[in-house]
Amino acid sequence: MTGTETDSDSPAPSHRRSDATRATILTAARERFAADGYERATIRAIARDAKIDPSMVMRYYGNKEGLFAAAIDIDLRLPVPEKVPKEDVGRIFVEHFVDLWEKNEVLTALLRVGVTNAAGAERMQGIFKEQLLPVALRVCPDPEQSRARAALVASQMLGMALTRYVLRFPPAVDLHREEIVAWLAPTVQRYLTAPHPG
Repeated sequence: MTGTETDSDSPAPSHRRSDATRATILTAARERFAADGYERATIRAIARDAKIDPSMVMRYYGNKEGLFAAAIDIDLRLPVPEKVPKEDVGRIFVEHFVDLWEKNEVLTALLRVGVTNAAGAERMQGIFKEQLLPVALRVCPDPEQSRARAALVASQMLGMALTRYVLRFPPAVDLHREEIVAWLAPTVQRYLTAPHPG
């Protein structure tokens, strides 16, 4: 490969700067949305945190709604049901969600905004429909009940996240990861795989 070919295959400097600027804006936005919620967070404050002019935020994302949508675009990377033993699905799902919440501030931002703002709630509903519901559909014994089962799983995981990471109830914060898994896994397992109680 010639030097000319190498140069032509490399991203242009302006593209690299653009990607870096976008990443900086999104990092600042996630932190600001997590700290202030959707309503109180402003483009000006996010730009200040990112150390750029507010017009740059508008250039890349249009408005606060567009920035919020990009900031909370998240793939939960849920375990593939076909690779998970059916009897372990509850434990594996709870471990996965706890690890996500512990490592990803985007989820905390999404939860804070989702309980107070229609745009945040709509995004959370989209994640539920696009990512959690298909998994429940493949695991549960009665596909017609998959929506209810997925909603029950969400109630457990979001309830724990709300009390531990947003409201920060001391007993919830003090729980060790292994305790959370031990308490929640049997319930999530039952929601996903047990016969319908009716």
